Order: sequence, then C-alpha cells, then structure tokens
Amino acid sequence: MEGKILGVLLYLGIVFYLGYQAWKKTRKSTDYMLAGRQMNPFVLAMSYGATFVSTSAIIGFGGVSGMFGMTMLWLTFLTIFVGIFVAMVFFGKRTRRMGYALNAQTFPELLGRRYHSKFIQQFSGVLIFLFMPIYAAAVLIGICRMLEVAFPMVSYGAWLIIVTALVAMYVVTGGLRAVMYTDAFQGSIMAIMMLILMITTYALLGGVTDAHQALTDMAALVPDKLRAGGMVGWTQGPLVKSPIGLTIYTPLVYGVGFGVLAQPQLAVRYMTVPSDRELNRAVAIGGIFILLLTGVAFVVGALSNVVFHNEFGKISIAMADGNFDRIIPIYIDKIMPGWFSGLFLVAMFAAAMSTMSSQYHVGGTSLARDFLEQHVTIGNNGSSMKLNRLGVSIAVFATLIWAWVLPGNIIARATAFFFGLCAASFLSIYLLGLYWKGMTKLGAKVSMVGGFAVSMFWLLFVHVKESAAIGLCEALTGQPSLAAGAAKGSWLWMMQYVDPNVVALPVSLILAVVVSLASRRMERDGLC
Repeated sequence: MEGKILGVLLYLGIVFYLGYQAWKKTRKSTDYMLAGRQMNPFVLAMSYGATFVSTSAIIGFGGVSGMFGMTMLWLTFLTIFVGIFVAMVFFGKRTRRMGYALNAQTFPELLGRRYHSKFIQQFSGVLIFLFMPIYAAAVLIGICRMLEVAFPMVSYGAWLIIVTALVAMYVVTGGLRAVMYTDAFQGSIMAIMMLILMITTYALLGGVTDAHQALTDMAALVPDKLRAGGMVGWTQGPLVKSPIGLTIYTPLVYGVGFGVLAQPQLAVRYMTVPSDRELNRAVAIGGIFILLLTGVAFVVGALSNVVFHNEFGKISIAMADGNFDRIIPIYIDKIMPGWFSGLFLVAMFAAAMSTMSSQYHVGGTSLARDFLEQHVTIGNNGSSMKLNRLGVSIAVFATLIWAWVLPGNIIARATAFFFGLCAASFLSIYLLGLYWKGMTKLGAKVSMVGGFAVSMFWLLFVHVKESAAIGLCEALTGQPSLAAGAAKGSWLWMMQYVDPNVVALPVSLILAVVVSLASRRMERDGLC
C-alpha cells in the first residue's frame, strides 16, 4: 500500500512540475489554445496517442476483450492504419496548413472559417461541449473504478472528486501546452507498463503459443447467454450476423476505428506543430505507441480468461461479477505481482489524466471560443483567456456530474457513442472541406445537422442498447426499439444491434455531396 501511495505522489509531483512550466510559457491565446504552434514530433505523437488511448481503451475495451475475445484486435489495426497513418498524413497536413491560413484555434473554428459560417462554428462547438463530458465521464469512471479496487478505504464518489480536482488544476491554468507536456510524460509511463504487462502475462501462461492455444481450447466454456448471442470462442470471434457480432463490429470496431478521424481533441493537435515534417515523424512513434497500448490491452483482456480459470476455476466475466469494466482492475489486483500493481495504477492514472485533460480543454474551449465569444464582448486577449478558462471549468463540472450518474459497463459504450457521433456530424464536412473545392456552405450545414439528427434518432429509437436504457422509444411506442417488434432473426430485427453511424455517416456524406452539387450554382449567383 505504501508503495502505491509513494508512486502516485511521485507521479503527481512530476505532472504538476510540467504543468507549472507550461503555465509560465502561456501568455497569449495561441499558447493556451494551440501550445504556441511549436511542439516537436515526439511530444505531438505521445500527446496524440495518450489522448486517443486512455482508461476507456485499457479498462473498458480491455474488459470487452475479456468478454468477447481477440476480435477487438481489428480495432487495433484500424486505430494504427486509420487513426495514425491516414490521420497524420492525409488529414493532419492539410488541417495544419488550413488552420494556420485561417488563423483557426479550435476544431469548430476551423470548420466555421472554412465554410464562412458562424452557424457551423457555433453548432459544432455546442455539440462538442454537450457530448464531450459523456466521453470524459467514461474515462473518469475507468480510473476511479481502478482506484476503488486499489484503495478500498476511499469511496468511489470520493475518488471522482479527487481525480477531477487534480486534472482540473493544471488544465485550467496551463491550457494545451500543459496538456501536451504532461501527455508526453504520461504516455511514456503507459507504454512501459503495458509492455511489462504483456511479457508477464505470456510468462504466466508458458509463452505466446501455449497461451493462445489454451484460450482456443476454452471455447466450450463460453457461457450459454453469450453463445446464444453469437459467441463461438475467445479466439474465433463472434458470428458477424449475430447480436454480439453486430455489437462488436459496428459501434466498437467501425465506430471508434473511423470515428477517430473526426475527434476534435485530436484534430486540434495537427495545428500545434510548425511544419509537415513533425507530422511525418510522428507517424512511426504514434503507431508503436498505439500497438503497445491497445494491442496489449485487448490480448491481455482475452487471455485473462485462461489465467482466471487456472487460478480460480472461473472465467473473466464471472470473476468480475458480470461487470466487464472490472475485469482488468481485478486481473491486476489478483494476478499480477504486488510491485507491478502500484506501477500499473500510476500508468492508468496517467492514461486517464492525459485523455481527460484534453477532453476538458477541447470541451471548455468549444463552449468559450466557439459559442460564448460569439455573443460576449471581449475587450482584450487576456479577457479571452479568462473566458476560455471559465469554459474549461464548466466542462470539468459537467463531466463530474455525468460520471456520478452513468451506470456500470458504460466505459466502452460511451467512448463508441462519442466517436460515432463526431463521425456522423463532422467527418464528411471535414474531409470534403480539406479535399473538395466544390463543397458549399449549405452542403456543410445540411450534412452536419443531418448526420447528427440521423445518429440521434437511431440512438433514441433503434439501437436497443441506448434506446432501452433511455426509455423514450418505449414510452412512445411500447417497444424498447422500433426494430424489436419485427420477426426474430429478420434483417429488420437485427437493425436494433447496428450502430447508429453505420447509417448516419453514409447519410451525412450523401447529403454533403448532393446538396453541394445542387447549391453551387446558387452560391455563384449569390442566392445562398
């Protein structure tokens, strides 16, 4: 116990020192919003990766792997290829140049100035502020659940307040420079700990080949409820056309794998470097980092079934009493050596704080710069920074409230929800705004609002995981989902397991292209 406390205190000391150094260099709005546009490739890559991968990936998605197996490694492939390579090379360079040319300091401001539209800037800013706290709350829940296991004398509610206060102190004062400095340090800790976790897990199971063979041989132990939903085994993956298969492949793999391209807290980092050269160099660093973080979490989550069965005669989901958010924390607490438990706790603390700091910053500045500044008279740059700090403080408080009320087993779903919502609302107009000169203001507006509306409709009335929990569909129709009343096994019945953005993203793309083509003549004639 003393070792855990000492490790956490040492870690916090370094974090606050870095935050203090950032605060001393934060003197103008560009410093607070874009870290002075002078970040090097290592800091960029580690900050990008540490923001992208957090406790929601390690604890939440690692727990999902404990339940559903190695299938989640498809998400690792997509996050490296799409989230690092495509993002940095095809989105990052043009975003950096456009952001500099337009003097944009936030993602909504970039979109708004690209299309000469205050509505696009304000709508996207409010959308990010309203829904970012749900994603941030998922990260906060993940680390607080782990702290609850490590330090049972402190309640979960108390941990929510403590962790929130710690992160808020350096984000509110130091801005994005503090966020990125601390991210680079925190990401380094995370990578080292995940490497140790992988090596130790394989050593416990006799090596890579023996470990994976043992997991394959456990297919007969898949619980009847999971088997009925389409699970075959932990290495074979679920049937694609099954409730579990659709749950894994659409919201988690598809939604997160492609949704990363439209994440505002990641896109803003492209604008923090002085040239394209830093983005090129960041690709290799970021790819290795993501492989270590997500790949290890998903493999260890699945292999925890073998370890738990060998040690306790139970599989992972049974050890965690049905709450897969607890699988990784229990694995660390019950299986790993005591010395590692304290170090891993520090790594998860780093994972949570690195992502939460970016979420607080982006959510708060979206409220302040992209909405409040449009309606509040600002006297000078110092006043602008004060307003941004106020916005960040509001985002911190909103996240704490969400973390208090959200239920268990929510970490992976909340992450997938936010990634998918951003993809449906922003990805089409972001991509086409970078590469297609024919994209119009009206096309962008219709695409953004249309993608958001379709995504929310599917969420409230079709996708049963959310529609049943929210209850609006049942209150109006008597069914938890509009698809629930269809013949079981039919394509319509299966729609209740399809992620909203499998439908919403194509709709937003079609709207963007069709409306832009139809309105180009109108724009030339000054009619829209």
